Amino acid sequence: MIAYVGRRIAMAGITVLAISAITFIIIQLPPGDFADAYLAQLAASGSTVSAAEADRLRQEFGLDDPMYIQYFKWLSRMAVGDFGYSMEWRRPVSDVLSDRVWLTLAVSVSALLLTWLVALPIGIYSAVRKYSVGDYICTLLGFIGLAVPNFLLALVVLYVGFRYFGLNVGGLFSPEYEQAPWSFAKFVNLAQHLVLPAFILALAGTAQLIRLLRANLLDELRQPYVVTARAKGLSSTRVLLKYPVRAALNPFVSSMAYVFPHLVSGSIIVSLVLGLPTVGPLLLRALVAQDMLLAGTIVLMLGILTVIGTLISDLLLMLLDPRIRHAVQK
Repeated sequence: MIAYVGRRIAMAGITVLAISAITFIIIQLPPGDFADAYLAQLAASGSTVSAAEADRLRQEFGLDDPMYIQYFKWLSRMAVGDFGYSMEWRRPVSDVLSDRVWLTLAVSVSALLLTWLVALPIGIYSAVRKYSVGDYICTLLGFIGLAVPNFLLALVVLYVGFRYFGLNVGGLFSPEYEQAPWSFAKFVNLAQHLVLPAFILALAGTAQLIRLLRANLLDELRQPYVVTARAKGLSSTRVLLKYPVRAALNPFVSSMAYVFPHLVSGSIIVSLVLGLPTVGPLLLRALVAQDMLLAGTIVLMLGILTVIGTLISDLLLMLLDPRIRHAVQK
């Protein structure tokens, strides 16, 4: 088992290295560079910049170097925790991302926990009470959750809050806490504002996992071992939770590999609508401005989250399913 974990961690490291190379190549694919985008912005505002000034910008940020040299410089700096300098913000990338990363993780983790806490009991209920009124209601709500885009729900919530309650429900902080230093009161204020974006982001994921768990649990409930366990006199609750639910959770756990990075990357439009100071809008701005180091760092972070999610899901599956654990130990 230790050898298996070691192999998975080694493969995760190799995958992250490959993701970093692919990320850097993709970020470099659009024509032009930051200097071109910056000069275009100045030209649109009526300002003019000489060719010498444009060359100075390229030399300052190393844009004239070959792509592979830029990549190895970026990779060597990241190895010591230096993610480079944001050309758009004129600040180190780590400073630009510092607060936004933690706020993004707070929103995403809250949405993920809400997704699991809601989807697990509803999925079990829908499978156990198949074709009941409650099952039909859960199915209807699940289809609505899958059909309604998150950004549309965010717009509706903003409209209802402003139109009928006179409240601005966007953002993660009240106005008096936005620029205030961190304190217990600011943390409580953040927790109060997290409920709404977490609910909006969790809606589609919850509906999807409910359908997934229901389908898998229905398959397990038809297996002969369930009939045998009931025939031996085990209670329905014990039979349900000890065997079928554990087996049905395999796809549920494996979905962690993509759910978490999807919550981070898929929240760009929702973050723009709700005015959330998260990584999503920052990535969009960096791509528009061709701020390569900032955009590359964010895209690499999403790739690393996918790798970490896959690693965690593999380890959880090994602990959850004795069949997988037995195959690993061979």
